Amino acid sequence: MTIAETSRKYGLSPDTLRYYERIGLIPPVPRTKSGIRDYDEESCNWIELMKCMRAAGVQIEALVQYVALVRQGDETLEARRELLARQRDQLAARMADMQRSLDRLDEKLNYHDRLLAERREPRS
Repeated sequence: MTIAETSRKYGLSPDTLRYYERIGLIPPVPRTKSGIRDYDEESCNWIELMKCMRAAGVQIEALVQYVALVRQGDETLEARRELLARQRDQLAARMADMQRSLDRLDEKLNYHDRLLAERREPRS
């Protein structure tokens, strides 16, 4: 798949895809004989993973480190798992913070709903 096709498929600009490859966020993409990037299934899987992780707020540095570890081979399995576990813990903490914020917002909405309902009730 060309960079233009990949760009459309994942909603990332060609510049972003090249940047991801340049900084090591995704492994080097295979190229045709003429040097044009040819995104294969594995490349697309990496893009999907990185989009998911970035959407979750995982820092680029951690993801670059993860890709580097993968490229070093199976002897880095433990280090990769530890890196992913740390990222998961950080994500779970952020989600808990967001849940507390959502709960507080729900309380405020309920409070305002009660006040509005009281205003609407006819007084006798």
